[in-house]
Amino acid sequence: MLSHVAKARQAQKLAGLLQQCTRGLAHAIPSDADTPLQAVQADYSYTPAGRNHLFVPGPVNIHDRVLRAMNVPGQNHRDPWFAAFFKDVLADSKYVFQTQAGTPFIFSGTGTGGWEAALTNTLSPGDKIVTFRYGQFSHLWIDMMQRMGLDVTVIDRPWGEGADEAILQDILAKDKDKKIKAVAVVHNETTTGVTSDIKGVRAAMDAASHPALLLVDGVSSIGALEFKFDDWRVDVAVTGSQKALSLPTGLALVCASDKALDHMKTAKLPRCYYDFADQLKTNPAGSTPYTPSLSMLYGLKESIAMLKAEGMDNVVARHHRLAEGTRKAVEGWGLELLCAHPRWRSDSLTVIKTPQGIDSNKIVKHAYSRYNLSIGIGLSQVNGKVFRIGHLGNMDELMMCSAISGAEMAMIDSGMKIKPGSGIGPAIQYWQETAKVIPTREVV
Repeated sequence: MLSHVAKARQAQKLAGLLQQCTRGLAHAIPSDADTPLQAVQADYSYTPAGRNHLFVPGPVNIHDRVLRAMNVPGQNHRDPWFAAFFKDVLADSKYVFQTQAGTPFIFSGTGTGGWEAALTNTLSPGDKIVTFRYGQFSHLWIDMMQRMGLDVTVIDRPWGEGADEAILQDILAKDKDKKIKAVAVVHNETTTGVTSDIKGVRAAMDAASHPALLLVDGVSSIGALEFKFDDWRVDVAVTGSQKALSLPTGLALVCASDKALDHMKTAKLPRCYYDFADQLKTNPAGSTPYTPSLSMLYGLKESIAMLKAEGMDNVVARHHRLAEGTRKAVEGWGLELLCAHPRWRSDSLTVIKTPQGIDSNKIVKHAYSRYNLSIGIGLSQVNGKVFRIGHLGNMDELMMCSAISGAEMAMIDSGMKIKPGSGIGPAIQYWQETAKVIPTREVV
């Protein structure tokens, strides 16, 4: 047993150690911290009230109906029920591409995998391909082409402009021996907020009487912007689940024309997982060559059902209206779009230039750290010069109001001379003046 004196000494020693620890903790706490608790929490471990406001151009907000549809137990895709279900999903996916003649494929993967499928199933090493570079994603597709051993002619355009049909027509017209096997175009470049004219690209190819395949990256356009696979005679189109289809990342949807499938028979680029042939052997019977992501397929079926209920023309009109309201806000702020020419302005997202001396990354960080708002940073050569507001997929006016209000506050936090209300005001006015009654609802 310790004596009273020993116990007192031990208590005194413990008190001294505690005091030293407290002093050390006090030095570790920033002067503006609200409570000592903040000093010991791991970064990003605190969950604030409300919700994260997601306004990047993918991943996007997922509708509650889709989330409920995806909430299924584990199932065996080799059981008899799957064949009819998967055939229905494949048939539904044709609606997204606006095609009757095309053959759809659904891969577990991303849009990047769809890029690979488009190239490897139609081309051979050394084949000549013409493409445009006007942003990070067109650049990355070019990188893939080059690494695959294709002979790539790159048409560089200013970041903020789109595909120049006249330049393409001139290149194709000079190819007298028809050695160019494909033309590849990123429909909507999310780096810059630019949408190229695929109908115009097809017209340029026709004017040059050129037989090249037309390969289109529609990852951030298909399901949000006008896209006509059959009418524009696209040969391979690619999209991803996390964009306009409003699903989690995880599916690459690809559609191929009969012409593309004919090219597949002689294409020599190595392929395995993304081989159309394996899908063609199994899909007609309602099966897949590899294990599918069932929850994603349930979500895809529900998402397409919602697109059908709204009608694709109405979907396109909704995205245009949301984009127009956002552009009204940019005008009210006195700022400029990276895409200066109206013909190329994207309705999937808005890319906003910041004034000289203002680092756009700070705006994005303020938005997330202060208001739980996720907006897009500038990528590659426009990093620090722009920020991006996405308005594609499961989106409406009131959701966009939170994005614009949050961006407005974040810009003020970053030192920009923005008058509160100068952007959100014009956006609200535009949306209120152009609003219609939601179908099946009535105004009292």
